[in-house]
Amino acid sequence: MYDLVLTQIIYRMDPEFAHRFAVKGFRYGGRLLRLLGGRRVFPAPSEGAAVHALGLTFPAPLGLAAGMDKNAEAVPGLAAAGFSHIEIGTVTARAQPGNEKPRSWREKDVRGLRNRMGFNNEGADAVARRLARLRAHKSGRDVILGVNIGKTKVTPAEEAPTDYGYSARLLAPYADYLVVNVSSPNTPGLRDLQSTEALRPILEHVRIAADDAVGDRHVPLLVKIAPDLADEDVDAVADLALELGLDGIVATNTTIGHDRGPGGLSGPPVLPRALEVIARLRARVGERMCLIGVGGITSVEDAQAMLDAGATLLQGYTAFVYEGPAWPARINAGVTPRR
Repeated sequence: MYDLVLTQIIYRMDPEFAHRFAVKGFRYGGRLLRLLGGRRVFPAPSEGAAVHALGLTFPAPLGLAAGMDKNAEAVPGLAAAGFSHIEIGTVTARAQPGNEKPRSWREKDVRGLRNRMGFNNEGADAVARRLARLRAHKSGRDVILGVNIGKTKVTPAEEAPTDYGYSARLLAPYADYLVVNVSSPNTPGLRDLQSTEALRPILEHVRIAADDAVGDRHVPLLVKIAPDLADEDVDAVADLALELGLDGIVATNTTIGHDRGPGGLSGPPVLPRALEVIARLRARVGERMCLIGVGGITSVEDAQAMLDAGATLLQGYTAFVYEGPAWPARINAGVTPRR
């Protein structure tokens, strides 16, 4: 039935309008989804699916990647679809409209998405207020919530540590973990911050800001990297993460290694490189940190391959668009976490 909805309704919508429509649907339809989940309309996670990572117990490996719920509008509804955790954002210190339209495209022949959104979001202050309300409500207290933070477009690169630190200070109190995003291709100069020289002060500043804001617990800190990094740069980020005592790495973001037009491409074309990066990171860091595998996961086989390559947890977004609301529950019902 979802294939019919996809081809006859969703494909007739502008991609960005469809995205906003979906977020609103999960925001206001979350109660219905929680009721359906309670009645086992969606499959339950496989036996032994729980993952202990980042000091938390995830009910299953697959969560929602950043990019879907940029402003934390629909967290309970999205969790009710079967995701084990929700990562909101990317959130920047200051509100910004993002890049000019059009900036979102479906690549239907590869069941992928391409975007040049540019971190459009309401800003850290507004999102912090929304998260405070979410955490005060019973429907939002038990969701494992990641907060993905990025650089405000107008902030000069040399001021990036302060910019990221501002967001971390406001959002860490509501986060189960924080992700520093330096890997989107849609903010000019952002990927340059993946160099260890530029990345080190950002991560150090975010760690201090989070610790200052949340004195009674450790908020895990991860960094998100691009699939387009050369192998030696992947190794360098891994070494820096170990040196600084980071809790994990999220790999990978969208790729610019395509000829389909502007923006980053997500979906199945990213999977082979994402698997390579995860395997390389695991070989480099051993079992000392959490690796979240993202990029092109569509089937149970894809998800299991990512886990077998070394991922501790998984995230997806593009397949959620093409496969429908039961997709995360199906994946979590079919995979076996690495031990």
